[in-house]
Amino acid sequence: MKMPETARYTALVAKNAQQAASDMSKVLQIEIQEDQSNAEKVINERGQKYGLFSGEFLCHHGLHLLGTATCWFLLDIAFYSQNLFQKDIFSSINWIPKANTMSAVEEVYKIARAQTLIALCGTVPGYWFTVFLIDKIGRFSIQLIGFGMMTLFMLGLAVPYHHWTISGNHIGFVVLYGLTFFFANFGPNSTTFIVPAEIFPARLRSTCHGISAAAGKAGAIIGSFGFLYAAQNQNKAEVDHGYSPGIGVRNSLFVLAACNLLGFFFTFLVPESKGKSLEEISGENASGNSMSMITDTDLPPV
Repeated sequence: MKMPETARYTALVAKNAQQAASDMSKVLQIEIQEDQSNAEKVINERGQKYGLFSGEFLCHHGLHLLGTATCWFLLDIAFYSQNLFQKDIFSSINWIPKANTMSAVEEVYKIARAQTLIALCGTVPGYWFTVFLIDKIGRFSIQLIGFGMMTLFMLGLAVPYHHWTISGNHIGFVVLYGLTFFFANFGPNSTTFIVPAEIFPARLRSTCHGISAAAGKAGAIIGSFGFLYAAQNQNKAEVDHGYSPGIGVRNSLFVLAACNLLGFFFTFLVPESKGKSLEEISGENASGNSMSMITDTDLPPV
């Protein structure tokens, strides 16, 4: 069996074929000889082929970076809005009494109880579903399903919003609300930080992941502050002290549903990475058969 491409490519990162050969010899417990001249050739022809701000990167990975950054951005707008302002949403449907009707200790207890219920029934199971299924149905499918179902459940909360608030049907609202958290974690809240670490070239992988993550944090800022102001009641008499009238919780849920729908469509810019090596996903092994950092060595049978 030939040495895997990943092992041969390690020299490119540090540009040191001798060190790579030494390290792989220790790991594989076999003798590996480096080819420094060939390493320099690969560095010149392949390792420095293009940079982040080159036209070639834009051609090969520009849409991928747009997809990963935008999906992370849109997810965090919706996800942080939901997480940070659960108490406001629950108060709006009268599941939790208004703050001015409770003591501080009672308020903390009731909010903690509600958030724990959502976490145990929605958030945590969503992560476990991702762990068990991500290598079976793939990152692309999980992210697409997650964004799609979050959109549907957000609309399920927003369209009949007056029914939830007037009828006092807390159970139905909480079930739908918990399902949005389930499909956030069995969906883009897991895949948006996995995919950028897999689909970009090794020398640019951390940079592209950082750009995508930064876009997500920008979305989190918008979600945190935007929902706080947007969800204020449209009736000035019922607005919280220090705030201006907003668009209300119902319209805010429509906005979050729109963010999830946009995330659904931007997911189509992101390739599936299930079952592929990092080199195959990023396209780095396109000419790998004719170039090698370290001479191929047969490995002992496993």
